[in-house]
Amino acid sequence: MAGYSKYLTPRNYTLAGAAALLLCLLNQRRRAAAALRKKNEKSSLILNNEKDGKKEKAMVDRVFFARIGRILKILVPKTVCKETGYLTLIAVMLIARTYCDIWMIQNGTMIESAIIGRSRKDFTRYLFNFIAAMPVISLVNNFLKFGLNELKLCFRERLTRYLYDEYLQSFTYYKMGNLDNRIANADQLLTQDVEKFCNSVVDVYSNLSKPFLDIVLYIFKLTSAIGAQGPASMMAYLVISGLFLTRLRRPIGKMTITEQRYEGEYRYVNSRLITNSEEIAFYNGNMREKQTIYRAFRKLVEHLHNFIFFRFSMGFVDNIIAKYLATVVGYLVVSRPFLSLTHQRHLQSTHSELLEDYYQSGRMLLRMSQALGRIVLAGREMTRLSGFTARITELMQVLKDLNRGKYERTMVSQQDKEKEGIQDIPIILGTGQVINADHIIKFDHVPLATPNGDVLIRDLNFEVRSGTNVLVCGPNGCGKSSLFRVLGELWPLFGGSLTKPERGKLFYVPQRPYMTLGTLRDQVIYPDTVDDQRKKGISDLVLKEYLDNVQLGHILDREGGWDSVQDWMDVLSGGEKQRMAMARLFYHKPQFAILDECTSAVSVDVEGYIYSHCRKVGITLFTVSHRKSLWMHHEYYLHMDGRGNYEFKQITDDTIEFGS
Repeated sequence: MAGYSKYLTPRNYTLAGAAALLLCLLNQRRRAAAALRKKNEKSSLILNNEKDGKKEKAMVDRVFFARIGRILKILVPKTVCKETGYLTLIAVMLIARTYCDIWMIQNGTMIESAIIGRSRKDFTRYLFNFIAAMPVISLVNNFLKFGLNELKLCFRERLTRYLYDEYLQSFTYYKMGNLDNRIANADQLLTQDVEKFCNSVVDVYSNLSKPFLDIVLYIFKLTSAIGAQGPASMMAYLVISGLFLTRLRRPIGKMTITEQRYEGEYRYVNSRLITNSEEIAFYNGNMREKQTIYRAFRKLVEHLHNFIFFRFSMGFVDNIIAKYLATVVGYLVVSRPFLSLTHQRHLQSTHSELLEDYYQSGRMLLRMSQALGRIVLAGREMTRLSGFTARITELMQVLKDLNRGKYERTMVSQQDKEKEGIQDIPIILGTGQVINADHIIKFDHVPLATPNGDVLIRDLNFEVRSGTNVLVCGPNGCGKSSLFRVLGELWPLFGGSLTKPERGKLFYVPQRPYMTLGTLRDQVIYPDTVDDQRKKGISDLVLKEYLDNVQLGHILDREGGWDSVQDWMDVLSGGEKQRMAMARLFYHKPQFAILDECTSAVSVDVEGYIYSHCRKVGITLFTVSHRKSLWMHHEYYLHMDGRGNYEFKQITDDTIEFGS
């Protein structure tokens, strides 16, 4: 070897075989830590258990594999499908890339050997071999990337469609936020967590399959070159040092969760300032808001300072264990067979052959260490995946329960404890009966209660038939909105029976009408589509009449026609939005309509015309309003006092004074 020392020193083959090996591991670990900081591990590693208040840690265990198996049946629904095709493509490309890596190591070694041996013929031959292989290697790498990206997208599409089919079935999206308290952030689960889960599943598949194949092949190749003891020693050191460093890094997970929480608080206070800027400006509250923002920012900065110091300490230990000490181990592993006087193969080899074996062994040790590093990263990815899997599984279970009418919420009724002698009607979730019948609304011994069991009215009994308008009045919190939620079947019945038309024949008009994304036509016909309008045989001329009825005909010219697209929540004033909602009511022509303070921003004369037109077209109204002028448009009133009592009586000249 002495004759070749002048070539080995400038090329630094020892570092290529040992130091580079462990530098790669260090870089991979640092990249993993950086990726960990960027991810919101709060949503993936820790789940809030609403029932017992404990934090359940996501683990890679038997439960995890059962959960992932259930989800995989959704992601890959059939044996022969688009997803299985991409899975097969990825597997073939992973194997092909491993063989390409081995060929490149061997061919690269021969090129280096030809340069050192000054063999122009061998150099030209192996260089042209590499040039000829470049398109194939590039094609393999890009096919692998293509397959991975397409598989992630296919998985996301499958899972998103499945979850939204459940989420937007009936009123499940409403029930999840109002009747069931197991999931508080469905929007994040349906968007960010689904994407992260699908990406993580594919990454785990890729990061586990290829490294195992690489390790097997490289151990086989290295054993024939430097013996089995070298790869075994290197693997033992990497495993032991990896476990030790992983244990030292345990606080990173907790510190990352805290960082994400502080980041979330900081973003939240800034978004509140933007959302409520007008109200804050009226109150001249800029100094108070600045204090709030600074307080949130100060907590974040202090935590980041601590995090930086911890990473500094870990970096010092990383350099000692994963870089410098590992370099020593690399020297020992690579040099042992070459310095040994008992290694028969190397005793009989020429200097050129020794150099080739040495350089090739170092390169293969490097690739084997990279494979081991990827397995370590895959283990971390499995932990992250277990968190996403638990959250997605929880979402799937909650959606399934809600669609079956099962809710989980703490049922507390203080009124049950306070009231005595009126326990004749049991308050049990879901025991009431809904009967569909046209032109009638009848409450028969129905307890009016909130989803958590607070009873507003214990025994509600009244009947309204088509053509009889009812004015609903009472103080805030008396149960007016609760009554309408029960009518709309948003809340479950706790007993008795409710007779009412089907959902499509009952229409709700709120005080702040919802303006959908889309054209001006979409605002009138919502939730119908243009195809639905055509099926009903309603022309745009008829829609124009609806706008004229509520004095909004000028909107058509002002905004540029039916197909004009605007941000209608901002373009239309408060009164225009309320009148647009009434035009929407005329379009749908339901049997009954609930008007919840929906004409508060409309002039009295327009309001009177709207009520007269509703009676003319046969729409029976339940109205919540404090305007005295509206009593003349109703035949009955329902008054709730907020203490569990109510009155349902006919409106006369005497009761108008009481109602006002």
